[in-house]
Formats: sequence, C-alpha cells, structure tokens
Amino acid sequence: MAGNRPFRFGVHTSDAATGAAWAAAAQRYEGMGFSTLLLRDHFDQQLAPIAAMTAAACATTTLRVGCLVFDNDYRHPLVLAKELLSIDRLSGGRVEIGLGAGWMAPDYEQSGMPFDAPAVRVSRFEEAVRLVKAFCAGKPVDFAGEHYTIINHEMYPPSLQKSGPPMLLVAGGPRMTRIAAAEADIVAINPSKKSNELWEDQNLGDASAQAVDRKVDAIREAAGDRYRDIELQIVVPFVVLTDDREGTAAAIAGGLPASDDPSFEVSAKTVLESPFVLIGTEDQICETLNERRDRWDLSYYVFNDDSIDTVAPIVARLAGT
Repeated sequence: MAGNRPFRFGVHTSDAATGAAWAAAAQRYEGMGFSTLLLRDHFDQQLAPIAAMTAAACATTTLRVGCLVFDNDYRHPLVLAKELLSIDRLSGGRVEIGLGAGWMAPDYEQSGMPFDAPAVRVSRFEEAVRLVKAFCAGKPVDFAGEHYTIINHEMYPPSLQKSGPPMLLVAGGPRMTRIAAAEADIVAINPSKKSNELWEDQNLGDASAQAVDRKVDAIREAAGDRYRDIELQIVVPFVVLTDDREGTAAAIAGGLPASDDPSFEVSAKTVLESPFVLIGTEDQICETLNERRDRWDLSYYVFNDDSIDTVAPIVARLAGT
C-alpha cells in the first residue's frame, strides 16, 4: 500500500506578523492544494504551535494541522493529548499528531529543563507515544511506567477521526526508526542530527540516497506486515526551479562542507540524488518525485514556507495523483 499512496503536500511554517496574516496564509495554502500546515516546537522566534494550529484550523475548512514535531519533554502526554483532541473536535477532525524525543539543547538551557541523555529522553518518549495513542483510542487508561503514571483516566473529547488522529514519528537514528516503524501511522524520514545546538549543522552523509535506502529498509523490516499501512513523509528544504540542473547541483555541492563520513563524497551527483533536494524544471521535478515514490514509497512531501511559490505548480499537478 505504501508505494500506491497518492501524493500529498504540507507546508512547514512558524510565524506571522498578525492573526489576520496567519489566517490568510493558512487559507492560501489550502487554496493551493496543500494538505497540511505544520509548525515547529521550539522556544525561538516562532508562534506557539498549539495556539497557531488552532487559529489555522479555525480559518480553514479542509487544511489539516500539526506539528513537526512536538518535543515530548515540554508537555505531559495527558496534557498534550487533551489539547490536540480538543483541536481535533473544533476543526472537524483535521489534526495530525507529531511527537519527538527532543534534541535542541538551547531550548532546555533557556527553560532550565534538564537535558537528559538520549537514551533517557527516548525511553520517556516511547512511553509517551504509547500513552497518547491510548488516550486517542477513547478507553480508560491505566499505566505505570518508569516515567509516567496514569490512573484510570478516560480522555475527553474523543477524536472525530476513526482510530484517532494519525501519529507521526521521526525516523532519525536507529532506535527512533524502530519505534516509528512499530508505532507510527506516518513516518518522517530525517537525517540524524550531528549537533544539539544548530539547525545548520547537518549530517550530509545521512541525507544521501544510500542512507535513505537503508532507513526505508529498516522501517520495512521493523514494521513487518504493518508497513503497508504506513505513510512515508519527508521535508525537502532545498527546491530550485532551473533549466540548468547539473550546473545548479554542482554549485550547491561546491558550497557544502566536506562530509565527516569518508565513504560519502559531496558532489553534484549526490546532491541531485538526495531526496532532501529537488532541482530542475517543473517536468523534471515531477518526474523525480514519481521516481522517488517508486524507489522509497515517499508520498507525503513537506516544504518550507519560503519555497511555496516555487513548488505551487508541482503541487497543483501532483496532489492526489
């Protein structure tokens, strides 16, 4: 099923000067054929995601809303589930739940929250995933774990979506990939982070076509029979419409730092092959997206808001196909 899914597209956005501007942007994305508006969850210059999701949902009629992704450490899972199921009710069933273990150290430092070791954060996240899914199932929840205890709580309001809002989890490192494969409805393919400090400090080797081959194979193996029900998502931060595909890729490669992985060479070829990059004419990019769906089952593409005008004709051609 994964490879047969129609394309859908999301917008990764985070700010607006006024409420009217935020509502107008959400309405514009909806009118352009985007499926979903997705926020970040950090303490820097962005709107708070729950309030912004609610405002976007109230300004639209079909646009789905979510976060890519909520940091589990910032909210107790019962509190988060209550908020998101309330938005689901108020939006007529248009919420997607994205959850992560947390990674950005400056958020923790500025808030005074303890930045636990990765193994602890991931274990706490794993319990939270189970709890949020249980709350969304609509039955009383009793849970006694290492990190959370829930005593006979029945969540209200219930979800308007059959089986609850879809759960999106990120496949970054090996353990997170296994959890996502076992639990998620939507798995976001993401390079593992080199740094807990900077957005720009990217792991180039883990953004290669070969790395995504390995990641999708790992998801398929860990998911087993449920793989057919998983939707695969990817954020593409680099989109360039051009008639000079090879020359543009060479220029991008020339401006990138060398990879720490000696087996990975930064070149025009690796740039063009990376699923996190789209370069070419409108026809070439549409062909590339179809090829990548065939190879990796990728059907849910997310673009940053500064790429929206660039990708608009592509979304118009491919959404729902």
